[in-house]
Amino acid sequence: MRTTVSDTLPPRVRRSLEKLGSDLRDARRKRTLTVQMMVERVGVSKATYLKVEKGDPSVSMGVYAMVLFTLGFSGALADMADSREDSTGLLLDSSRLPKRVRPTKVKPQ
Repeated sequence: MRTTVSDTLPPRVRRSLEKLGSDLRDARRKRTLTVQMMVERVGVSKATYLKVEKGDPSVSMGVYAMVLFTLGFSGALADMADSREDSTGLLLDSSRLPKRVRPTKVKPQ
């Protein structure tokens, strides 16, 4: 039997995607855009767009990115995994620093 992404998603990730879809739906409605208007602007089928608003993990990241762009959230995607805000990565970097630093020896020529 074939396993899909939906089958293996942790519950926390599934809830995050559902919240993202709900937030995108709310943002669309606040801008008084219809589903049909979004379908035309994003360039996907109505069924695919409705999956986005449900937070379906089978929809490609590119479609989510286009929806974010269309709604005016173009910077949100770039800031999601910003290495400057990666506290775990920064902690790991600092733990890898050498205990002491010695000057390099210069070899005579």
